[in-house]
Amino acid sequence: MVFKKLLGAVGVGGPSVDTVLDSTTAVPGGPLTGRVLLRGGKADVEIEQITLDLVARVEAEGEEGESEGTVVFDRTVVGGGFRLAEETEHAVPFSLTLPWETPLTELHGQPLGVVLGVRTELAVAGARDKGDLDQLGVAPLPVQEAVLEALGQLGWGFKSADLELGHINGTGQRLPFYQELELTPPAQYAHTVNEIEVTFLAAPDGMEVVIEADKRGGLFSGGHDTVHRFTVAHHDVARTPWNTEVEGWLRQVLDAHASRAGHYEAQGHGGYGGHGGYADHGHGEHHAGGHRSGPSTGAVVAGVAAGVAVGVVGGMVAAEIVDEIGDAFEGDEEDEGDGDDA
Repeated sequence: MVFKKLLGAVGVGGPSVDTVLDSTTAVPGGPLTGRVLLRGGKADVEIEQITLDLVARVEAEGEEGESEGTVVFDRTVVGGGFRLAEETEHAVPFSLTLPWETPLTELHGQPLGVVLGVRTELAVAGARDKGDLDQLGVAPLPVQEAVLEALGQLGWGFKSADLELGHINGTGQRLPFYQELELTPPAQYAHTVNEIEVTFLAAPDGMEVVIEADKRGGLFSGGHDTVHRFTVAHHDVARTPWNTEVEGWLRQVLDAHASRAGHYEAQGHGGYGGHGGYADHGHGEHHAGGHRSGPSTGAVVAGVAAGVAVGVVGGMVAAEIVDEIGDAFEGDEEDEGDGDDA
């Protein structure tokens, strides 16, 4: 156990805290359990409130380009209202439920480069002190894993994963950010599209799968993104032929993508030089207040491993970001305010 001293609230000699998760890996919409361990300092103190924040490292696009910061996307009060005597230890068990849209951090044990954490905050002596921070791993739900597995078997390869601040128009998105999984095409589509971006928006009864083809336009076309939204139920995972289902989704996305390219080409702007004659299924435009990026597929676990080994996320190797989660969040602590809370 590694107790962290709380200096801001009560000064030197105050209590310390260590939060221990029962499991470092959870799933979206699933339970997260553990204990907040407190150790008394040089004097008795009143523990007014213990709060657990779920925090994420999120990218945002502004006038000066991309920036990164932390977003609190869930907050749960797990205890408080007791006196902690000097030099004594006290354990507060907790159980909370992760938001359904909690992003994935791993696939079959391979990290995706997404940074999530559980941060403990104590209200002591009329002040609040941010204490323990623990890395949180999130594995896919069965439906998410089935979709990613199908993409891998269809030849799509993992490139990268990130979290983008903003909303995807026309969806039921609830969190203030979304996850993009960026996939590279198999050979037969390489001349049509550079990549696709997949976003999962899970809910209790099912999940929206948003697939976007990149804006691979000609020099003068501007290259509009094509966004499609598909809905699946959690209980359909075992009886759905996922390769066929996902291939149908991709056909819609790529047909609309190439159709749009053909439209520009017909206007003399120069096009994609790929398949033509496709119909646009028109599922809406892109993201409000956010931008682009991506992650992985099930049968492409080897690709995930390769991506972690050689890919760079935000200037750091993905695995290194996960290992240094404490450092990643620490730089934003002073700038974070109530506006970060979801």
